[in-house]
Formats: sequence, C-alpha cells, structure tokens
Amino acid sequence: MRPVRTAFAGALLGTLVLAGCGQTGSTAAPATSAPTAPAATGAFPVTIEAGNGKVTIAKKPERIVSLSATHTETLFAIGAGSQVVAVDDQSNYPPEAPKTSLSGFKPNVEAIVAQKPDLVVISDDLDKVAAELGKVNVPVLLQPAATKLDQAYEEIAELGAATGNKAKADEVVAGMKTAMDKLAAQAPKDSKLTYYHELDQTPYAATSQTFIGQIYAMFGLTNIADKAPDAAGGYPKLSAEFVGQADPDLIFLADVKCCRQSKDTLAARPGWKDLSAIKKDRVVQLDDDLASRWGPRVVQLAESIGAAVSKAGSTAGAS
Repeated sequence: MRPVRTAFAGALLGTLVLAGCGQTGSTAAPATSAPTAPAATGAFPVTIEAGNGKVTIAKKPERIVSLSATHTETLFAIGAGSQVVAVDDQSNYPPEAPKTSLSGFKPNVEAIVAQKPDLVVISDDLDKVAAELGKVNVPVLLQPAATKLDQAYEEIAELGAATGNKAKADEVVAGMKTAMDKLAAQAPKDSKLTYYHELDQTPYAATSQTFIGQIYAMFGLTNIADKAPDAAGGYPKLSAEFVGQADPDLIFLADVKCCRQSKDTLAARPGWKDLSAIKKDRVVQLDDDLASRWGPRVVQLAESIGAAVSKAGSTAGAS
C-alpha cells in the first residue's frame, strides 16, 4: 500500500484511495490539531504551535527536508527554496525541488538524518518520525492536512515564520485570499447544479465537510455525496446505483493521472453512460496534484472548478 494523494483526503483516505488508485502524496483529512498563527516578526528564535506541539527553531534553517508534497510547494512559493536540501519522492513541484528517495509514508530516520537537516517538515507523523528525529535533536514541524482554507493560510504563514520568510509568506497568503474572494464573488448566487467529485475509481467521493468540498461550496454547487449512507466520515464509497440515481450535473475527476479516468472510462461503467454529465460533456478532468494538495496552487484548482461551473451554467441557460 502506498501513501495517499494529498490535500483533500487525509489519513483516512490514505488507506482507502491507495488500494484503488496509485497516486501518492498527502491528503487533507480531518487534522487532530489546528496550528495557530505565530506572532513571529522574522527574527529567531521563533516558536510555532504546530501539530506536534510547540516547536522552537533557534536560528534560520539552512538545510530543510520536506516530506510533504504540499509543503514542498509552499516552501518554494514563499522563497525558502534555496534552503531546501531534500524532498520526498512524491514532491514533483516545482521541477527544481531536490527530489530524493525519501518517503513521507515510510520515513527512514537514518536516511533523513544523513541529509543533515536543521528542520524537517512533515504532514503526517507516521512511525512517530517526529519523536525519533527529536531524539537526535532535529527540529520537526508537523503541519497536518488542512481541513479549511483558513488553516491552509495559517500553515503557509507558519512556514514563512519558521524559515525566515515571513514577509513573502504573508504576501502569498494575501494573494491567495484576494484571488479566492474574487472567484467566490464571480460565482453564481443561485446555482442549482449538482456535482460528484471522484477521488478514485472504486469510487470514493468527498463530501461538503471536507477541504475540497468547501472549495466547491464557493461556487454554489450541491454535492451528491452528502446524502451517501456513510457520508459522515467525509469520504464515502459510492455505489454505481447511487451515482446513477443522483445523476449529477457535473463530474470532477481527481484520478486522471493516477487511475487514467476520463469521460470514456466513466461511460463504460455499468449504468453510467446515460448520466447527464456524460451526455452533456460536463466531465471535468482535474489535475490530480492540484486536487489533492492544500498549498498555494489551490487557487488554480478553484479556477478550474469556477470555469467548469460557468460553462455549465451558460450551457444550461442556452438550452
């Protein structure tokens, strides 16, 4: 079994999605603790209230190891890229990130220590890697998968404070907020469109209570997964019959690269070829990475969703 795809599925989905798909990374499932924004001004030492408690960083880190694809993206976005010496095997963006064979899913303490890090950033504390690295005096910052946008913003700001890049991090967050507010303001206020977000082809979905579900809510969409029998966990496995009866207006696929899903593969599923989304060409192939991470590129994900909603609304109005 491999690690999950990232931002919007979390530790729970780590066990669910991997069995059916194959994309990896870090997912955003309910986090056990929401870090609070630091009062750092850019000076050191700085203390961050992270998922693994209060972490004090004595001086500006110069050898950062990231074991989270989302946090790798953030580190480079906030200007800390030159401080990053190694990233995990799922960190594929930006291209210049120093990708290694390190694993965030099966962390090897000796291999991590061999990089001589002065800060390790993780999104899951698997195998109690934070405590193990603490034994050899390596600071670890656990920033768990965000469950809401504000938490994603907080984590970016905290990484800025932790790396000595607070001003740039604040700039990134401000830009994200402005872009997301603009997208929300442009969204239709009376949309009656329904949707299905597919995490993997088994098929698992995501409800409105998840991080990704909250992004869709910005556009006034109704999530068919909210009425699934096991929707309480946030990531229900839907039956073909359930999806067929719900007949969503839009289908968003987050399993394109990992599982090679498309409108054609959906149409081949029993009872799905007559779904409205398929017949009206409203199957949207998302970028798997954008749909599974909670870093700065979440704006691009929202833009993709907004464009699909706008197109569907225009089509509906013309029909």
